[in-house]
Amino acid sequence: MEPVSHLVKVSIPNYLAGLPVPDSIGGWFRLGIRDWIALVPPTAMLAGLGYMSYKAFCPLGRGPPCGRVNLTIKKDVNKVVDTVDIEDISEKAAFCRCWRSQNWPYCDGSHGRHNQEMNDNVGPLVVTNKKD
Repeated sequence: MEPVSHLVKVSIPNYLAGLPVPDSIGGWFRLGIRDWIALVPPTAMLAGLGYMSYKAFCPLGRGPPCGRVNLTIKKDVNKVVDTVDIEDISEKAAFCRCWRSQNWPYCDGSHGRHNQEMNDNVGPLVVTNKKD
């Protein structure tokens, strides 16, 4: 624990005290190249911490808003219901379950991109019409 204690109580405060942080806005314009270079590591660390905090706690930009699954298909109706007659299926048909297909209700493989982006594992519903 002694090295950690020394780092927190002595090393970091000494490092921060030696940074060329001006007292006024005009002081920022008087900084030299070496001063700006000295400010890069703490600025990068703060930017990294801010970004990690944003990714961990900010729900914006992650997936469908409010848990919504259907983002685009038949948004003008209260409930999306499609009927496919089994006789219309020749041998096999794949139906979309990820709601991302551009060929709704049939699967067009959009679940692959969805699974990669959302760390999900959804796939199509495959219906077969085996005629004996």
